[in-house]
Amino acid sequence: MRNLLKHIDNLPQLAREANWSAAALARKCGVSLRCLERAFRKELGTTVRAWLIEQRQHQAARLLHDDLSVKEVAQHLRYAYAHDFSRAFKQHSGHTPRAEATNPDAGPTLS
Repeated sequence: MRNLLKHIDNLPQLAREANWSAAALARKCGVSLRCLERAFRKELGTTVRAWLIEQRQHQAARLLHDDLSVKEVAQHLRYAYAHDFSRAFKQHSGHTPRAEATNPDAGPTLS
């Protein structure tokens, strides 16, 4: 199917419901993982996994700016442990979740 992703409503919500899993997202979209991977590469120029990581970290930044604690954000985004979330956030953004939360002059700083 051409432009598969344009025909999938609310992809970010499906990603959350799929617990940020590429295979679960493909099932929710009613396609194989391989088909979803091809669509992401063709239509977005990225992998499903990279897109999921980006979406999850953007959601984390928004939640941190909404004054949720690091532990609350980790739980909301279904990380097993807060330190797993902190490590992933820092690896992705270059700074800690606490630094993101205490930056009052900006919204989420992830690109």
